[in-house]
Amino acid sequence: MAAADQFIDASLAPLFAQVQFYIVEGKGLGPALAQKLSKVLEENGAVEHAPPGNNAKGTFDGLTHIISSTIDFEGYEKAEDTLIPVVTPSWVEASMLKKRLANPRSHSADPRLYFAGLIVCTAELPEGDKDAIIGGVLAMGGLYSSAVTKVVTHIVALTMEPQACQIAVAKNLNCKIVLPHWFDDCLRLGRRIDEGPYLLPNPEVMNLEIRRKLVKDRIHETARPDLHLAISAEPGPLPTPVGSPSPERSRLTVFKDKSVILSADLDIGNHLRGTIEGLIRNAGGSIAENVHKADIYICHYREGREYKTASWEGKVVGNLPWLYHLITHNAWTSPLRRLLHYPIARKGLPGFKNFRISLSNYNGDARIYLENLAKAAGCEFTKTMKQDNTHLITAHQISEKCEAAKEWNINMINHLWLEESYAKWQIQSLTNTRYTHFPPRTNLGEVVGQTPIDRQALERNFFPKQTKTYDDSDDQQPPERTKEMDMAIDRNKVSNSSAVQPPTSSDDKIPGTRPHNIENTPKLVNGRHRLNEGAKFKTPAASRFKSGGKENETPSTTSSRGAKDRAVAKLHNLAPDIALYEKEKKRVGGVMYGRNKGEKRDAELVRKRSASLQVEEDADDEAKPAKRAKKVKGPPIMRLLVTGYSKWSDNKRKENDDKMRLRELGIQITLDYKNCTHLAAPKILRTQKFICAIAHSPMVLSTAFIDACIEQTKHVRPEDYRLNDLEGESRHRLTLAGVTARANANKGHLLRGQNIYCTEHIYGGFDTYKSIVEVNGGRCLLYRARAGSVTTGRVGACNGVDEDEHVEEPEYIYLISGPKPEEQRLWPKFRQMVEAIGKLPRIVRTDWMLDLALSQQAPQWNESYEVTTEDDQHGAEA
Repeated sequence: MAAADQFIDASLAPLFAQVQFYIVEGKGLGPALAQKLSKVLEENGAVEHAPPGNNAKGTFDGLTHIISSTIDFEGYEKAEDTLIPVVTPSWVEASMLKKRLANPRSHSADPRLYFAGLIVCTAELPEGDKDAIIGGVLAMGGLYSSAVTKVVTHIVALTMEPQACQIAVAKNLNCKIVLPHWFDDCLRLGRRIDEGPYLLPNPEVMNLEIRRKLVKDRIHETARPDLHLAISAEPGPLPTPVGSPSPERSRLTVFKDKSVILSADLDIGNHLRGTIEGLIRNAGGSIAENVHKADIYICHYREGREYKTASWEGKVVGNLPWLYHLITHNAWTSPLRRLLHYPIARKGLPGFKNFRISLSNYNGDARIYLENLAKAAGCEFTKTMKQDNTHLITAHQISEKCEAAKEWNINMINHLWLEESYAKWQIQSLTNTRYTHFPPRTNLGEVVGQTPIDRQALERNFFPKQTKTYDDSDDQQPPERTKEMDMAIDRNKVSNSSAVQPPTSSDDKIPGTRPHNIENTPKLVNGRHRLNEGAKFKTPAASRFKSGGKENETPSTTSSRGAKDRAVAKLHNLAPDIALYEKEKKRVGGVMYGRNKGEKRDAELVRKRSASLQVEEDADDEAKPAKRAKKVKGPPIMRLLVTGYSKWSDNKRKENDDKMRLRELGIQITLDYKNCTHLAAPKILRTQKFICAIAHSPMVLSTAFIDACIEQTKHVRPEDYRLNDLEGESRHRLTLAGVTARANANKGHLLRGQNIYCTEHIYGGFDTYKSIVEVNGGRCLLYRARAGSVTTGRVGACNGVDEDEHVEEPEYIYLISGPKPEEQRLWPKFRQMVEAIGKLPRIVRTDWMLDLALSQQAPQWNESYEVTTEDDQHGAEA
């Protein structure tokens, strides 16, 4: 009966009976709304908690919920550590509607849960897509509804035809109908982006013409709260005029009951320091005498004894721009909330000094913020981008810089890579797709400045707990592992392993080491080691640290006594055979063999047994002996590049078998045309392999050489299988002997000092002609008619031309092009740019480049090499 009464009492308990709350007033939650929420909660059984910030220790005992519209309040980090949920005012409203406590995660004020507040409904999506979207929404703080109701905020559909979409339109519900692509892009970036380009019935992301247009930043500069007074780590002027306090300044309360200390590294004058200290005192705060008595520590660099002490003792550590932010807004915000509100590292992020970074498609405060963040990270920032830049940070991919980055192979990423590398104090991998993802019709400048500093990364890199007991120096980072530390570790390892056997003399003692077990360590008496009484030799205990591989690991020792013992046993077993061998050596003739034959047979027998013994001895030293591969005798004597061999074209198995047989004969099949010694082809070909290889003057063989080697199972003479293609020589107007001689004389410098330009849509692909030009010492550049893309023909020392060596500049500059209309549009601009630098333009077919590389000499100019607009018409007629 008592249990039933308790059940009835529990069921009749007020809704918020178990809730102790504290309301944080601020932007979006004013005094009127706070009073209304407090009244509703108390009427339904909740108890208001005393402000935890006013407590000397900042205790959160008994507190169950913090109601705030933001996480920018004092004590948020402590609330997060104690797992107290910080919810928005909508949590109270949702709980009242449901008559039960709502899930705090769905109403979290944490911006990392970027789907908080969303209630999503799906409409006729595939089951896999539906489950993925629901899982992502729930994980990021949102809710799922199976039916369309008034509380649904987003309907996910592919078209407007599903019934759920029709109901939403008919009832004029205040919800957005979006493509599933929006959720996919948000989850990839880890940020909530604008839904506008994904809204049905006419989503911009599905319109190819609109996608090619420049996307503008939808956020006005005045609406960037995350960047206001947070765009630089360098302090600017005071946010209010210096002089008599203004009415706004007289109401400053953000420093009430707080003690502040200003570090000496701020490098500010006495007048400005006195003004700041006066502001703090007028706001109800005080100036601390030392860091131990302070609540807030203001400094510029993440270094020094005071910085580490303040961090260890849980003080609030910020820089001068953060202090100005508090004075301007008269509202608390954590210095960890914004990257440039926390002190910077003097030497920057390790590894960043090697980077040259440029920006594109960011404007206003977002651009200034990213510039200063890049400099604070330690890299070199350039306003203009050149070929020696290493990274381009862009908000989207539509700009001239982006096109140039693709052409110059410069890493192109979004700002999240820079922000998260700085926040985590570790260079993030460029292979992470979140840093190379650019949603269509979205300007990522809209989500700049939303990355907070990683507290664990700060502690790990700048004030680790294990160094607290040491005398702190002014170094920027904790002491790194030195060579002396490594030597000490190695000495300990040697000392532990030597415990297997005691040292036999004083010379065996390792200087600088101390025994771990004093009782069982021999004492030094009269220059000799003597064991203590009762001490005995013991087998060393197994290591406490298990390897991650086998569960039962055989302990390793510093010697191979086990293998030696087994070898001795094997020799003992072979003793009768050895005695028989010695006896047979003295016999003249024999039953079946004469003396010489007997010696050969028995010597071979002993050799095989000795080899077997050696193999077994070596195998004993291995934990897991690998399967023995078939041995190949010596390095290859020929590196053969093969092209046009029909027997391998559609038979991969035969190709692999033949390559293994050839390798056993000392012939290695290679794809590296720079290191091949021989080239095999059925005839003279204009393939990429043949033309690139010929520049290094290999011996040109017929593919019959491969057939002969495989059939005869031996390495036949390559001189007997030189390629003889009279028809091909006549057709190309050359001789192979002459080509090889010229290639040997050119030494890969046929095109040195020249720039050869090539269109993007050339037949065969740009990469093909690029490899041909570069293997002959030139440089092949992709031409897109961009301003300044045509330069003089001189390449420089990087392409085999010494700076002191005179190389005559070419009179003509060539563009390899086809007759396609999109290529013809580039010709006038090319001619204009070449003539502007005092050169003569020539727009040529691919035949010109192929004939030049194949013959290893500049072909005699013929008008047939020049491509014209008529070629396109002839091609169309054909």
